[in-house]
Amino acid sequence: MTDGLFGAAAMIDDDKKAAAVAAVQEVRAGMLVGLGTGSTAAFAIRALGERVADGLAIRAVVTSDASGKLAREVGIDVLDFADIAAVDLTIDGADEIDSRCFAIKGAGGAMLREKIVAASSARMIVIADGSKQVERIGAVKLPVEVLPFALAYVMRVLTDMGAAPVIRDNYRTDQGNLVVDCHFATLEDPRATAATLSAIPGILGHGLFLDEVDAAYIATNGVVTRLERVGASD
Repeated sequence: MTDGLFGAAAMIDDDKKAAAVAAVQEVRAGMLVGLGTGSTAAFAIRALGERVADGLAIRAVVTSDASGKLAREVGIDVLDFADIAAVDLTIDGADEIDSRCFAIKGAGGAMLREKIVAASSARMIVIADGSKQVERIGAVKLPVEVLPFALAYVMRVLTDMGAAPVIRDNYRTDQGNLVVDCHFATLEDPRATAATLSAIPGILGHGLFLDEVDAAYIATNGVVTRLERVGASD
């Protein structure tokens, strides 16, 4: 049983890497690239580092301290996003993505920075293994970043919404805020839920990415497929 679990995990890692390697081929010399957070994004950072080592001249911004550390380790020139107004291309993972390129992100807790960098980007690509592709998003937990000062109020409002909120244990974001994981029974109208969450004072960000993702590279059993959002930028 243990060998089977290790084998399955290895296959998922192989798929994450395959999707990442395919996605970084979209990076061109001179680009400013946004680098996401999480285990799948880490494969993209390493793959991009290999291209940099081969002579590709690019610069990057990162969505977390951990991604910044890894990017520097593999030789990528990392800039401070606070000084950056626009990014050419962002590559990031997702916890779920559907055929509309609607995604849920934030298992790694960096969804606020990820959304800001995505918003600044001319194009955003999601990379994922096949287990993350779903018919409609909504089964996984939906993280929200909460100002500690507002925690009790936000928890009450989320509970009233039917979000079954749970404070993430022993966790603070890179901004020093809390993450509350919501467990909606269904997510029938993601746009309405996103608008409601964004309007709650004390919620600084949430993991619904409904307009940011332009395309996705999804790998299943070593085969990479490319999903393009209808109307996405080239």
